[in-house]
Amino acid sequence: MKISVLGAGTWGTALTILLSNNGHEVTLWSALDKEVVALNTDRGSIPNLPGAVLPDSVVVTNSLNDAFKAPEFVVFAVASPYVRETAKRVSSYVKDHMVIVNVGKGIEETTLDTLTDIIEEEIPNADVAVMSGPSHAEEVSRGIPTTCVVGAKSKKTASLIQDAFMNDCFRVYTSPDIIGIELGGSLKNVIALAAGIADGLGFGDNSKAALMTRGIAEISRLGMKMGGKLETFSGLSGVGDLFVTCTSKHSRNRNAGYLIGQGYTMKEAMDEVKQVVEGVYSAKAALKLSKQYEVEMPIVEQINLVLFENKSAKAAVSDLLLRDKTQENNSLEW
Repeated sequence: MKISVLGAGTWGTALTILLSNNGHEVTLWSALDKEVVALNTDRGSIPNLPGAVLPDSVVVTNSLNDAFKAPEFVVFAVASPYVRETAKRVSSYVKDHMVIVNVGKGIEETTLDTLTDIIEEEIPNADVAVMSGPSHAEEVSRGIPTTCVVGAKSKKTASLIQDAFMNDCFRVYTSPDIIGIELGGSLKNVIALAAGIADGLGFGDNSKAALMTRGIAEISRLGMKMGGKLETFSGLSGVGDLFVTCTSKHSRNRNAGYLIGQGYTMKEAMDEVKQVVEGVYSAKAALKLSKQYEVEMPIVEQINLVLFENKSAKAAVSDLLLRDKTQENNSLEW
């Protein structure tokens, strides 16, 4: 297959390596000239992907004309703050019914749109899908076993993407629940910030387990109110992605949270991580959505206070623990 990947960050580059190794003809596009020059100069020295090598067969370009020379589908691997701008830029190149699979994670703060929503708004003639799950780029680029889930409006589209990506170390499932997959992948980054803060404060496994468990409860409550399915939040893009993002050394959200727990400000932590920390961008949107849909999300509330209102991390944890007594699951009857 002929496939174009938009975005030469760690995830876009890792998926380019995967797709190329699967035998596809891949073009990797970047809006940044310095990324294109660096990748074409040395394909074995990829920032944040140690040990990974970009195959010689991959075309690396900053030309949208080159990127849209009749690809069978397009992978949208753009960081959430730049998705709308990029979608507008490429919209005139997209032919009717072209498949675009979003692999980014985030929610736009001003509109509360998911990334697939944004792409559909800016490129209404495209067939937009999503792929998400517990999948650190550092591991995927080195062929370490990984599983993801593809959400699409039709089984045909989901199967097309599944067939392109799947191999003996990258397993892909399919699902019709696009909104659930998007929300699971986006909101878990906010919870991962909280898990990192707990680590930075020196708390233990009990604390992190509590944050993760109550975090998936918050994500599920909001997600189902917005039309997502419970099965999705108990699957790869829900608990699966939450587990890996809250616990892994590769997680930029967990690592930023850790620094905040150590006393860094939000900006200092983001500068230190040196990559886009999606949870920071999604936190405000998650809080707005919780109010719009009247869903209680105390972890999300406290994270917003820590990030944007200078509340101390210790005070936030204390307030979470001292909330009014309640039942774990109100749907269960005595």
